[in-house]
Amino acid sequence: MTRADMTVPAGHPIDPDGRTVLSAPEISRCLRRIAHEILEHNKGATDLVLLGIPSRGVELASRLAAMIAEVEECGPIPVGDLDITMHRDDLRRQPTRAPMRTVIPAGGIDGKVVVLVDDVLYSGRTIRAALDALADLGRPRAVRLAVLVDRGHRELPIRADHVGKNLPTSHQEKVQVRLAGFDGGEDIVRIASGATVLGDPA
Repeated sequence: MTRADMTVPAGHPIDPDGRTVLSAPEISRCLRRIAHEILEHNKGATDLVLLGIPSRGVELASRLAAMIAEVEECGPIPVGDLDITMHRDDLRRQPTRAPMRTVIPAGGIDGKVVVLVDDVLYSGRTIRAALDALADLGRPRAVRLAVLVDRGHRELPIRADHVGKNLPTSHQEKVQVRLAGFDGGEDIVRIASGATVLGDPA
């Protein structure tokens, strides 16, 4: 892929000197495998709710829900958005962030198996905030975590149940995720050494 091929929407820069670690077909295969794992772990789609963590986790949750419904040949899988802004532990150190939307499916989450979905798992602090946000909304029967990329460097005792790709990185490297449904263009995951990040550190 050349620099000319890397057209990127304004506000979502990507380092053209980075290296691609997941192409669009590979991302699709990762998500399909995760969808099968979720079904096997849950013994079907009963009482299953997928909640995406904005921003790209929402897109991934929608794709996984569609794949699960296709595999299971059932009706739509409940899917929603879980905003974690006010539960982050870096609010005092970061510029003010505008809260994003939280959308919980009509059936709620009480007694359900909730699968949190995010693009990149890093420190674990995003997921800790998501668990706090979830606790304000109800009491699931179980909570599981699905991520497209686990890059390591955990700062909290948090582990993903379903991982598309384990990607060893250094702290200096940046994992850049781009999804067609959110960013436009094509799906891609890249590693770059610069300061630009596409996809929130987790």
